[in-house]
Amino acid sequence: MENIIIIGSGPAGWTAGIYAARASLAPLLIEGAFTAENQELGTLPMGQLSLSSEVENFSGFPFGSIQAYLDSAIAHNRKDLLPPREENAQGISGAELVELMRTQAVHFGTRVVSDDVVDVDFTGSVHKLIGSNGNVYETKAVVIATGARANYLGLSSETKYKNRGVSACATCDGALPRFRNKPIAVIGGGDAAVEEAEYLTKTASVVYLIHRRDQLRASKIVAQRALHHPKIKILWNRLTKEIIGNDNDGVTGILLQSTAGESDLTLDVSGVFAAIGRTPNSGFLKGKLELSSGGYIIRTVPFRTNTSVSGVFVAGDVADEHYRQGIAAAGSGCMAAIDAERYLSCPDARLLSETKTQTH
Repeated sequence: MENIIIIGSGPAGWTAGIYAARASLAPLLIEGAFTAENQELGTLPMGQLSLSSEVENFSGFPFGSIQAYLDSAIAHNRKDLLPPREENAQGISGAELVELMRTQAVHFGTRVVSDDVVDVDFTGSVHKLIGSNGNVYETKAVVIATGARANYLGLSSETKYKNRGVSACATCDGALPRFRNKPIAVIGGGDAAVEEAEYLTKTASVVYLIHRRDQLRASKIVAQRALHHPKIKILWNRLTKEIIGNDNDGVTGILLQSTAGESDLTLDVSGVFAAIGRTPNSGFLKGKLELSSGGYIIRTVPFRTNTSVSGVFVAGDVADEHYRQGIAAAGSGCMAAIDAERYLSCPDARLLSETKTQTH
């Protein structure tokens, strides 16, 4: 019987582990499994932040050389799992940042198992989690921090240039030198795509908004902003056929085909941003927790991390379709661990939690 189990190994999960361990809860964190299926789905352990080549917007990690710190903080057997660091590289990569979080959580006593939770039983007072390897984990409290994965086009060239000009997060990557004062392409036609395009106009020379139809799916007021923005050029009735690049420069262009019988079109761009939605990693929770129409876990108590089941808490992008930032996920991991600790230690807090959940 565990006091608390954390499912997920991104910023939310590791931060929950740090706080739960420091509260002497001896947390168990199920980080996921390194399988070909998870690689194909984009759900490998360590979360989406670990896929970012550079992280400039996580507080406490300014631009500068931190190689000596990384050498002293990360165990040698874990360094082999990290992407090679370029000579004289400045700042921190997403993989390095998440690895530091993992190291910190383990240092305080978080135990880690590599497994995928494929089913849950929340019907009794003891919560049961079923792993892909057949293991059954029993616990008094759960923090779900399984994150969300970006939807991509599925092109082999897109996979080849991920983090080398292909991204799914303008807020995360748009200000990087690779994209600054250069032409950028955004793929999509909904509110999120227009918002990504608008954000990128702050640093890009021009933003091409590529949509497969002849009108945007975005709400009217949002669409009007794109139509009248001097730095956004909308290309109608176009599908991405290929992302062009090379080993030295990464992305250098994009090849578009027409849905209206026109010739193919090649654009010179230094980056391609996919804005075709995100999928929360909550499939194993259908029918077990209250989810939104988009599959995000619903928080049932305002300003808290409670879910529709007493003793089950949520953190990170699996409950966040708005901010989608590593630092926001980490903060919610702290909140979930504190909520879980109070649920476990204070009968009054537990009763309040259960009452609010039942009356939601």
